[in-house]
Amino acid sequence: MKIALASDHAGFDLKDGIARHLASLGVPFTDFGSAAGEIADYVDTAERALLSVESGAYERAILVCGTGMGMSLVGNKFRGIRATLCWNEYTAEMSRLHNDSNCLTLGGRVLSLELGLKIVDIWLAAVFEGGRHLRRLDKLRAIEERNFKPLQ
Repeated sequence: MKIALASDHAGFDLKDGIARHLASLGVPFTDFGSAAGEIADYVDTAERALLSVESGAYERAILVCGTGMGMSLVGNKFRGIRATLCWNEYTAEMSRLHNDSNCLTLGGRVLSLELGLKIVDIWLAAVFEGGRHLRRLDKLRAIEERNFKPLQ
């Protein structure tokens, strides 16, 4: 599994800790920004990472801003992306089990590194349950098809 990783300046420290953690686990990832000391808009770094997931080059994304809310908003503007803002172990697990989340968003100003890494580990390990949840994802895909227009 290849991970697209990105943050704005408010999420940089947590993203940097996640990058070190992913490297220690041997999980392949690419950091799509921001860099240390760079002021970056969450929309810009998220877009770079999410385009790589949307294209199929990466399986999932982990995005970090101050609260995780901005990254979540951006994530859910992309076809096929199911961005979920998680703030504890339970929400991380449920985002995968029930929603087949392929984009985890986190808040660098509201989570400790320790909790952030626990959330990442659970999110990476949890497997979508399918079943009744697949029916719901099919409904989400139908909404997406109605509302996303082809690029011209």
